[in-house]
Amino acid sequence: MRLYFLNLGRCDVDKGRVLTPGSGEGQRVIIPIVGYLIETDDGRRILVDSGMHRMHIEDPDATFGGTPFGEALTPIMRPEDDVVNRLAELGMGVEDVDILVSTHFHFDHAGNHGDFGASRVVAQRAAYEFARANPDAFPRDIWDLPQLTYELVDGDVELAPGVTLLASPGHAPGHMSVLVRLPTQAILLTIDAVYTQENVDTDNWAGQRDPEAARASAQRLVEIAERENATMVYGHDPAQWAGLRMAPAFYE
Repeated sequence: MRLYFLNLGRCDVDKGRVLTPGSGEGQRVIIPIVGYLIETDDGRRILVDSGMHRMHIEDPDATFGGTPFGEALTPIMRPEDDVVNRLAELGMGVEDVDILVSTHFHFDHAGNHGDFGASRVVAQRAAYEFARANPDAFPRDIWDLPQLTYELVDGDVELAPGVTLLASPGHAPGHMSVLVRLPTQAILLTIDAVYTQENVDTDNWAGQRDPEAARASAQRLVEIAERENATMVYGHDPAQWAGLRMAPAFYE
């Protein structure tokens, strides 16, 4: 089994407004936007999240321009950051993706779901229902599309041998993290349940929709990582991501 980290762009954010409220207001940092591709031993290809919609290549303000949140976050996306191009670098097309895991429906995680109408699309029921009910926070034109058929699940799910979806609400209802047990190591992809190492170190969850649920989820993920001897990969930590191996390199 192999795990690829896909560079799907970056965002220029106000650290204190987006990642760590109470620490770093007004400090601009560049955070990674990422997806993950898992190749299983039985030949399946599982894509975790699809990144920002490619419209942000030409128009960084396409989603949040002119809004208060647009002042705190600006997408930075190059043509090569399009998920289609990242897959092509691995010799794959969207038709080669057997399963798309939608960890939640924010713009930087669900932007190109529409490309994967031929794939199984797996999401938590709570995430799907909450996103449909809140289109301002989860723009439906990028993921609530007729070509997509969602397989809705509840709670933790063993998606494939070595791949476990973990319910980790707080960032959003139904948010999921992913535990990948590779032959030589385990890696826990926290996605947005934990933005950065600083969130864990300072117990700061004020940037999450439901801080108390986020704290509980983060504590659970830390416990799982300790039990599995897994490396925790945080969703948007610039320092950590600078030292990670990006596709076409892989972990196995």
